[in-house]
Amino acid sequence: MFDNLTFGALPSLNALRAFEAMARTGRATLAAEELNVTHSAVSRQVKALEAALGVRLFQGPKHRLTLTPAGQDLLPALTGAFDEIATAVRRLKSDGEDLHLAVNASLAVKWLIPRMGDFSARHPEIRLHLEELPSQATAHRGAQAVVRIAPASRLTEPLVTAFAQNHTGPVMTPALAKRFAADPLAAPRLGSQSHPQGWAIWAAVAGFELSPAPEQPFAHVHYALDAALAGLGVAIMSWPLVADEIAEGRLIAPFGFRRAESAFALIAAPGAESRSLATFRRWLVAHGAKTPAPPA
Repeated sequence: MFDNLTFGALPSLNALRAFEAMARTGRATLAAEELNVTHSAVSRQVKALEAALGVRLFQGPKHRLTLTPAGQDLLPALTGAFDEIATAVRRLKSDGEDLHLAVNASLAVKWLIPRMGDFSARHPEIRLHLEELPSQATAHRGAQAVVRIAPASRLTEPLVTAFAQNHTGPVMTPALAKRFAADPLAAPRLGSQSHPQGWAIWAAVAGFELSPAPEQPFAHVHYALDAALAGLGVAIMSWPLVADEIAEGRLIAPFGFRRAESAFALIAAPGAESRSLATFRRWLVAHGAKTPAPPA
């Protein structure tokens, strides 16, 4: 019955999905996590797609692959198509009051989740579904929006809504600051694998030249924050994530906070606008406005 139906010899759908996920997330391992397959399966699918198309889609060494011009041309169309499919399926499966968000882990743990009780109390008809957003990703398959720190260059885009300006600075416990009163930066330095450039960015903005020192890395920013609260060292943190701890005296910021070229923002997926997303956006902006000014 369907013998005469063709699709212009399209490549494998799995290969297209593998390429789109790898190109969007920037890493084969992150694409594998999203697609629930192995890293090697993603690599094989991408190589098969390149063979079927007769073009290279990625270039460079394996640990720092970048898109070729052909890959850059292909990615937006695939991302838009898969987003539309995900949106259509989501609308069919829900009653219109489910809101699917992807959020950076530390932002979810230290800022959003503690405030979700207020959102649920104000809007009990909306069911929030949170997924973890990889540290470098700016979109997530199936999510109507992502919540993350966005660079200033993106804040004017139509789908991006900033809700809190980002400021960064070193934080430590009062007891540790007393021990290292002569030089707070001589305290053990804490870092995070999800934001490995945090210290370098702050030092450049603040005009400090950091002396070489070992840095104890943690998987996520909120792990480093918990380590700082435990008195294990000094960590670079975003002001909105530690405003409460500073106000309560559990942490101090010996050098204050410096304005960063970024902001906490909601990035909506194309075509994903809905009543529930608009409601959440308004609530997010209102709560962001409550963030007090950081100490200079």
